[in-house]
Amino acid sequence: MTALARRPAAPAPLATRAPARIVEHWHRTVPIRREWLTAGLSTDPADRAAAESCITRIYERHSRPRPTFRWVDSPRGALPHLTGLPDHEVLQRWISARPPRGVPPIASDIAAGLSRLRSALDAAADHPDLAAPPRRPGKGQQPWPVLPPLEALDAGVPLREVLRHGVREALGTSLAAGLAWPVRAALGPTRTLPIGWYGQQDAPWIAYHDVLRRLGLATYRLADEDVFEDWVLLARSTGWWWPGEDVCVMVERPALVDADPVPSGRHDEARPRLVRYRDGWSPPLHG
Repeated sequence: MTALARRPAAPAPLATRAPARIVEHWHRTVPIRREWLTAGLSTDPADRAAAESCITRIYERHSRPRPTFRWVDSPRGALPHLTGLPDHEVLQRWISARPPRGVPPIASDIAAGLSRLRSALDAAADHPDLAAPPRRPGKGQQPWPVLPPLEALDAGVPLREVLRHGVREALGTSLAAGLAWPVRAALGPTRTLPIGWYGQQDAPWIAYHDVLRRLGLATYRLADEDVFEDWVLLARSTGWWWPGEDVCVMVERPALVDADPVPSGRHDEARPRLVRYRDGWSPPLHG
């Protein structure tokens, strides 16, 4: 009697191979990230009513009445209306250990409130699936490798880190470093530019926290959810904005954004190469 030939044993799965549910989290993230990239590059006219309602609520949270809204067609067009608004040096004085006497400017209050909000959202992201799996022997405290998302998960990189790179930093490359920062630089020295926010180009941090809640990886307190939702709606409805005590200067979204796709496998998905605002201003995006 001839013995049956033994089949070779199937290779054991890698110890660090990501569980299916973790991989599914990333697959669900991709369309949300794409949705936010589209919002950040949008050239639709601003939804002025929605943007003004959001900012009115932000003012009310800081005990200010509804401001007068002054709409302009580009960040450059906003400059003549920003005289007297606090710049970064003024903000630094108000957040120092010994702030000036009196009532802080509304921009300072908004910045402080936003800092508290982001800390609260970070603290709420405590789902076990975000945590790192056990490190392999000998890995010590070496930094996590920077890899394409699915490869990173299979290499044992925690989902939190993959989402940080694949959503917040990726969109930051496309929308902040690729668009908002060059436009800001074209307006003059950063330290002297009044404090304002980027509207649609604030999407990187907003998208990251939106992914966490939509995937069920974070549950925000009701009060934080309400505040966060105003920042979500602002990013979906308007361009840049500068808050003053009585007047809030609002910028329409661009008329044109021309962006190149980046090679497959990269975290960032688009590289803007041209922006043109509704008054014809077209600042350079690359040196």
